[in-house]
Amino acid sequence: MEPSSSSAVAAAIVSTNANINTDRTRRKKKKKSVLQQHQSKQNQNSQSHAKWKTEAQQQVYSSKLIQALSQVNLNPSTSSAPRQGRAVREVADRALAFAAKGKTRWSRAILTSRIKLKFRKQQHKRQRLASSSSSSPGSTTGSSSRSSRKHKVSVLRLKAKGLPAVQRKVRVLGRLVPGCLKQPLPVILEEATDYIAALEMQVKTMTAIAELLSRSTSEASSTSEPMTS
Repeated sequence: MEPSSSSAVAAAIVSTNANINTDRTRRKKKKKSVLQQHQSKQNQNSQSHAKWKTEAQQQVYSSKLIQALSQVNLNPSTSSAPRQGRAVREVADRALAFAAKGKTRWSRAILTSRIKLKFRKQQHKRQRLASSSSSSPGSTTGSSSRSSRKHKVSVLRLKAKGLPAVQRKVRVLGRLVPGCLKQPLPVILEEATDYIAALEMQVKTMTAIAELLSRSTSEASSTSEPMTS
């Protein structure tokens, strides 16, 4: 073997080893960067979930909730108890979404649901006026649309029954968390964790408000009773 050829082979081996070492270094750096990003995201998520357990966040939500409840009509003579309960729940959820500042998917879904509901009511009112102004064929159209909606719901239920157990549970969880109906599992789990922490804070706040109102009502009733000798 000639010296020139052997030196060329040695140089090629050295170059190959250098390329392998460079690739290994790049892979290590990339893996380290991915791990750091994952850890940073986990820290941000844990901080986001932990904020709902702070006293400051509870006070912020309490003030927003009390301000929102003061604008709700809870007169028993004008509305029934179930309707009042729904109104309080909607107000409490909107105040919770405002406290989250729309930074999560579930809070944005709650904030936009009110606008969608208002649009649906207006659209339903227009359709009802149009059907009432039309003749009998209009009523058959309404019944056919209702039957088509029922058919779609039954088809969706049959499809859901054919899914594996894990996917069915994921779909149910996606329905429970606002804005996560068709999201992948990592997004649903992340949103559900934050949503559960927010709901726990909501229950704690509303319990404290209810106890405060009950105490003030009992004190007011005791002071209004006539004093007996």
